[in-house]
Amino acid sequence: MAGKPRRGGGRRRPNRRAGGPGRRFKKKVEDDREDKAVEIEGTIKTVLAGTMFRVELQGGHEVLAHISGKMRKRFIRLVVGDRVRMEMSPYDTTKARITFRIG
Repeated sequence: MAGKPRRGGGRRRPNRRAGGPGRRFKKKVEDDREDKAVEIEGTIKTVLAGTMFRVELQGGHEVLAHISGKMRKRFIRLVVGDRVRMEMSPYDTTKARITFRIG
């Protein structure tokens, strides 16, 4: 077997993401902090490019919203006039994420 020597040592590393004894990542802890997302409802007023929408809230305020990943995965279609449930950050009240289509 003359040829190039093998590189890399040949030892197989354990799967660290499986949650076994070699797990280095901390578990995700849900806590009741005040900076969690605020859930609100609104009506779609305009459909924009790139799955973005202009949504009007009940008070007349308009926000720019995009579709959540699960809605994209399930091919949920949104049109003008649909009522939607959104998550909004308390720090930026001009943008939101659409999480549910009410109808």
